[in-house]
Amino acid sequence: MTRNRLKHGAILAGILAAVSMTPALGAEAPAADGLRWGPCPADTGPGAEQLRCSTVRVPLDYRDPGGKSIDIAVSKLASSAPAKRRGVLLMNPGGPGGSGLGMPATLAQLGMPASVRQSYDLIGFDPRGIGQSAPVHCGLRPGQPAVVPEYPLNPADVAATAKESKAVAQQCAASASGPDLRHITTANTVRDMDRIRAALGEPKISYYGVSYGASLGAAFASAKPARTDRFVLDSNPGDTTLSRDVLRRFGLGMEQRFPDFAAWAAARNTTYHLGATPGQVRDNYFALAARLDKQPVEEVTGKQFRAFVFSKLYRNATFPDLAAQWQELASGNGAAVRAAQQQDNPLDNEQSAQLAISCGDVQWPHRVAQYQHDVAQDRDRFPMFGAAAASINPCAYWPKPAEPPIRMTNTGPNLLLLQNLRDPATPYVGGRLARAKLGDRARLVNVDEGGHGAYLWRQNPCANGLATDYLVHGSFPRDDVSCAAAPENAKQRTANVSLPRWW
Repeated sequence: MTRNRLKHGAILAGILAAVSMTPALGAEAPAADGLRWGPCPADTGPGAEQLRCSTVRVPLDYRDPGGKSIDIAVSKLASSAPAKRRGVLLMNPGGPGGSGLGMPATLAQLGMPASVRQSYDLIGFDPRGIGQSAPVHCGLRPGQPAVVPEYPLNPADVAATAKESKAVAQQCAASASGPDLRHITTANTVRDMDRIRAALGEPKISYYGVSYGASLGAAFASAKPARTDRFVLDSNPGDTTLSRDVLRRFGLGMEQRFPDFAAWAAARNTTYHLGATPGQVRDNYFALAARLDKQPVEEVTGKQFRAFVFSKLYRNATFPDLAAQWQELASGNGAAVRAAQQQDNPLDNEQSAQLAISCGDVQWPHRVAQYQHDVAQDRDRFPMFGAAAASINPCAYWPKPAEPPIRMTNTGPNLLLLQNLRDPATPYVGGRLARAKLGDRARLVNVDEGGHGAYLWRQNPCANGLATDYLVHGSFPRDDVSCAAAPENAKQRTANVSLPRWW
């Protein structure tokens, strides 16, 4: 669930019928002799020169270990003090569909504390089907339905999106990647993570994951507790999969997050003229969306405007861009919004992998009438974006998953959960749900911040300190913790960081 996933581009489709036998998630991964490290690919991202990269070979289908194999790309930022090194910190940025190969360099750029850098080799990887790890491609084009489809104005829009979604599913099934898509799942990525652990020669891994990366971490810690060390799960969706329930919470997330922007814009009304009060800013959002529904401005529709605003709520640092581009759109100039959408439009591989994982992990409803009902319900409950989050997507036409999803378990090593109170993509309720499912092995840190991502991204001293102390010293809170908001000047420290596409 990252910012890039919310633009309307391509999506995935069909897979082969499920096979009844599935490999045991608790099975021991074979030991490996080690990895041969070298320079990372040129497109790894900012700071790639700090990293070394390698690959780990895994079966495409773990039910057929002697069959086709694929290479999982792995990166390493070695401990800055080998004498203090205690292990490896594997990481995942979310999505699903996000490349994680450059994530160690990004976190270093954000100011990963020296104590963490000393304690661990930071290990990134591109999950199967993504980036440098046997990428899948459906040939998706901008404008085709995605996991988060366009905002439907009425039941007829839902029906039309259903037809387009079915065509996307068929397109993916017929693509060259079609036979491989059924193997691009969370459960198989968990198995791959254990192969990475074994290849690194580590008895256990520590882990940092954000958004869907938190779901992936919870899945690993539930399936392989004996291989789990210190796990920080940031911005929890509330499940191990990007299920439809998780997706529908985007509507709630925007309602809880938008007031932060509205207050910011109202305080700068003389500059942006979006409203003198937060209530006026909200009213103007609905007014402009309705106006664009009837008469688009330079091809920018009300549906695109709603998705654009949602995507800009992930970080406070994007508020000025959102306000300026909204102002231009209201005055009849859609060029800036159009350019921003084109720049952020997801790549075919990202969306193809996101669909394979989202649709292949768990069964989605099939009946168009159910989506029409849910869209009407969420339009009333969450009028800013609920109708989009509840609408139909290609997952409705995906074959039955090859195996059941991994369930969170309440036994095993401790897990630290971080959750902002006003997160548009993974609202606070996701943290509460994960805490309830994981039980007393988990502690929930609720952070009085807005936006997506808590550790390092928000520069909240309380949340950052708790996560760092846990990773370095194993300090685990006796109870759940509430962190107050950071000073305003601290929140701007990440404004100039070069963000990778997955954020």
